[in-house]
Amino acid sequence: MPPVRRRFGQHFLKDAAIVDRIIRAIDARPGERIVEIGPGRGALTIPLLRTAGALDVVEVDRDLAAELVERCQGTGRLNLVRQDVLTVDFAEFGPAPLKVVGNLPYNISTPLLFHLLGFNQVGHMLFMLQKEVVDRICAAAGTPEYGRLSVMVQARCRAEKLFDVAPAAFSPRPNVDSAVVRLTVLPEAAGRIRDFNRFTELVRAAFSARRKKISNGLKPWFDAAQLEELNISPSARPADLSVADYINLSNS
Repeated sequence: MPPVRRRFGQHFLKDAAIVDRIIRAIDARPGERIVEIGPGRGALTIPLLRTAGALDVVEVDRDLAAELVERCQGTGRLNLVRQDVLTVDFAEFGPAPLKVVGNLPYNISTPLLFHLLGFNQVGHMLFMLQKEVVDRICAAAGTPEYGRLSVMVQARCRAEKLFDVAPAAFSPRPNVDSAVVRLTVLPEAAGRIRDFNRFTELVRAAFSARRKKISNGLKPWFDAAQLEELNISPSARPADLSVADYINLSNS
């Protein structure tokens, strides 16, 4: 069995009951185009192959990739991409909607989510993540967890936290709790943000000084009077603004 490589953030899911809950939540259907990120030792891969018949997987670890191909022989069609997932062009997996799933490495989870949000082909995502990250993704405006990640994900997706997962479900055990989140891309999302790059830049600037007034972070774009015209209080903090507020600011 290949060794655990901590530089890849590897924590392998071993709890059969949790695997079953995740598989049921993914709800794979024959003919769906499903991409699994970080299949590891195949805890999700093999049952997904049995259900869907075909599966694309992205795995950077050469030894794990070779073992996975061997273990999955005779269990559907496996297309393995051995590459750093942050460099993968998900548009190449085929037309929309893609369903992207996986037990994500905690050390790259946030940049990976931002990477995936840039592909219109992705329609559904279901991930195991650090619980703290899931709480931030699903946070409401005005709460301590609400921030740049909340706004960026909720601008494109409906976010649902499904359940928590204890460290004992993994080998080796992580030092943090995990959680499973479902992200469903909103059909209207692509049209309601006129320039996604501008939106990304504006949200980043606003939360770069999250304890200061929103007027400070948005100085390159708006003065106080312009903010008030958009029904935004210049003295509000970045976490006080809703996702709709940020979309309105970006489009203005």
